[in-house]
Amino acid sequence: MRGISGLLLLLLLPVCSSQGDYMGTVLTYTPKNTNADGTISVVHQFNWNYRWCFTDGYWPCINCTFVQGPDHFRSVYIGTDFCQFKETFSTLYSSSFGIQNGYVGYAWISNINNVTDGTAWINVDLRNRSDTGRANTPPQTNILPEVRVPSNCQRDFRLLAFDPDGDDVKCRYGLSSQSECYQCTPVSVLSLSSSSCTLSFSPTSSSNEGSYVVQLVMEDFPRQTITLTDTNGTQTTRTVNDALSKIPVQFVVTVDAAAPSCTEGLYLPRFLPPTPANGAQLFTAVNQTLEISISAEANNSQIGDLLFSKQYNMIQTTLGNGSFSLRFTPSGISEGVSHSICFAVQTSGTKYHSELRCVTVSVGITNTTTTLPPTTTTTPAPTTTPSVSVSSVVFLAMRISTSSPLSAADTDVIIQQLKDKLVQQGLPPDIALRILNIDALP
Repeated sequence: MRGISGLLLLLLLPVCSSQGDYMGTVLTYTPKNTNADGTISVVHQFNWNYRWCFTDGYWPCINCTFVQGPDHFRSVYIGTDFCQFKETFSTLYSSSFGIQNGYVGYAWISNINNVTDGTAWINVDLRNRSDTGRANTPPQTNILPEVRVPSNCQRDFRLLAFDPDGDDVKCRYGLSSQSECYQCTPVSVLSLSSSSCTLSFSPTSSSNEGSYVVQLVMEDFPRQTITLTDTNGTQTTRTVNDALSKIPVQFVVTVDAAAPSCTEGLYLPRFLPPTPANGAQLFTAVNQTLEISISAEANNSQIGDLLFSKQYNMIQTTLGNGSFSLRFTPSGISEGVSHSICFAVQTSGTKYHSELRCVTVSVGITNTTTTLPPTTTTTPAPTTTPSVSVSSVVFLAMRISTSSPLSAADTDVIIQQLKDKLVQQGLPPDIALRILNIDALP
């Protein structure tokens, strides 16, 4: 039986395309389990973004098998300036698995940095990790097809970089030498912080206004030296300098004409409670409906649309007065999967965007219906608090460094600190935690 480190050429055909309308993609996946026959179940999440919607397409499964059944979801979100296709589906891979190439899109929309043809790579390694005892899960992220900023305003675009394994996540521009993009021209008006995956825009002249293509690669690195074990027993060492996987994060940044003011809440929308904070981690369960409440204001502009990265089984409701609701009901395919949801508010008329925010929704198992509350910002919360009834089960893996064995008192302190942190992230205060197992590392 061949090892999991083998190569697979994956061709990604465009879901919706025409000449010059491509607006980027995000490709990621989650390994589920290894079956008795040695095959590996994997859930893929693919986003394709275009300026216009024309025809539907398909994803060819090469050297793998689609899992037949109802859990193959395709959704289309038609925004005011883009068309987003989302596909979530399960596949079975043989023991030889490692995606090395994927092609997406025809031609990018017209842009200042002269990027024409679109391509995207995803790199996967499903060998078992010595630190977690399971296959690596890449960073989970998402992005809007297009984010906007006035030329005279400073703004940071903090990309969601959630890694279920707790790895160190870094971002970089794609490299043509690795075929990660055809024209890998960095964006001159943006500076990239690799360690925080933050793109920073500083005020610039009107001559730099227009759209820019951003082609990033997000990678995860182990926080200590680990061993990867193939199905045939072959072991490979990976250090803190070795990327375990890489995923493409491609989108458009449009620099608009100068705004009368850069103060959020005047012309540019400002988020209000109970809008979740950027990077918030939310929790729900299979067949439960999670409601995310979003509110914004702009005193000198009119709030128009909520722009968001759509998931399957997601419903958006406009409540008026700058308030919106996203309701997401995950099905069985999402058990153990993290979904990334990004959003921004756009004004009517002159298009001013709020800051970009993204949240992670981790899905567990339960038989009851519940709605989890949104995570609020540091702004004082509303006087009313939604009632919560939670019966989800969430499993966490932690790494603790200590020079001596943990006592019962030590574990009690750890549990309390972990509970306090989870409550801060939006879980109810009556959650119960217990340690299932402690494995000492050599």
